[in-house]
Amino acid sequence: MDTIVFIGTNKSGSSREAIKAAKRLGFFTAVFTDRPQFLEQIAQFPDVDHMILRDLSNLYTLKMAILKLKKEGKTIRSILSFIDPYVHVAAALAEQICTSIVSSKQILTMEDKTLTRRLLKNLSVSPYFAVFHPEALLQDFLPRQERHLPLIVKSPKSAGSKDVLLATSKKELKTAIKKLAKKYRGEPVLLEEFISGPQYLIEAVVYKGTVYIIAVIAQDITFQHRFIVTGYSLMPYMETPFYNSIYDSVTSIVQALGLKNGACHFEMRLADGEWKLIEINPRISGGAMNRIIEIGYGINLVEETIQLFLGNEPRLARKHSKYVYAHYLTVSYEGILSKVTGRERASKIPGVEEVFIKPKKGKYLRPPLTMGDRYGYVLASSETSIEEAKKMAEEAAKEISFQLEDEYSYDI
Repeated sequence: MDTIVFIGTNKSGSSREAIKAAKRLGFFTAVFTDRPQFLEQIAQFPDVDHMILRDLSNLYTLKMAILKLKKEGKTIRSILSFIDPYVHVAAALAEQICTSIVSSKQILTMEDKTLTRRLLKNLSVSPYFAVFHPEALLQDFLPRQERHLPLIVKSPKSAGSKDVLLATSKKELKTAIKKLAKKYRGEPVLLEEFISGPQYLIEAVVYKGTVYIIAVIAQDITFQHRFIVTGYSLMPYMETPFYNSIYDSVTSIVQALGLKNGACHFEMRLADGEWKLIEINPRISGGAMNRIIEIGYGINLVEETIQLFLGNEPRLARKHSKYVYAHYLTVSYEGILSKVTGRERASKIPGVEEVFIKPKKGKYLRPPLTMGDRYGYVLASSETSIEEAKKMAEEAAKEISFQLEDEYSYDI
């Protein structure tokens, strides 16, 4: 039985949609997870044929379990992951167990932000950066960085916004470095120049060395304690010089990485007419991204990524072009979720394509400190303008209310 193995999944978003796509394509789906509760909730995963509990960072135990599937008669066609940091794990296993056209070496470079920065340091897209090593003395390191403030301080191997800190003073810089050095003992800490300017997310596919820009999305970013993306604007139409500058920048990065096949997304900022790379990840962006592109262009990017990994030519031509805006939902205070109201009213607003609410009753919610503290989204589309799509999404979002109870209140 032709089988696709997935290393990790979330309940929703791009990783889950990839499993659904594989099932739709006729494959047996085997999913490895490190979340015991998923096995208890297996009825909520009708698209998963076989779920297996394993440590997802242990290549040996994963390999043995996959080989066991082969002995049971499964033909392993591909091993995939759409979740950090397991994209490299999946690619490494695929190289050992089945045919793979994607190199785990390039994926590892993209997953480790320090490796990425060093490889791209001579490109114009690369901002100033420095690496603090755990064996170094902080008092010797800090004076050399003061003139580069403000700086972004991050963990090289964490994809979470919770580990991206802004330092505007020497004191904040020292505190941020010490915080991450303590949290990730023995690991280096990466410092990057803070780039001001509009930020864009670029979804790209590389097939046989050719770069295809699938989507360019403007990001709305709010900063309280962390950088949180709360809005995404799909840009179906762009001025030719603007698009060409993106394409040239992305192509230069892909060529420096030596990437011949794969899917990846870039976060870039336009500063003084120059593109600067904020981050690159070897997969489609999570959350609503696959749905944004599918609504806007008729392209199911996770499905085409699967085709790419199977060695087939991905179908990347647009079926149509719409403006799409994704408005993410957050809360302004913490508490236990008792009820969500307004979902139906929001869904009925003209232009609204989808309303997704993530948390269930009884879940603890808080104001956003990480991207995981976004509790749903509204997708709206327009044939005429992104402003119209955004207006409809925000109007719908106002209908939705998360009713929270005090965390410490109990019914007696």
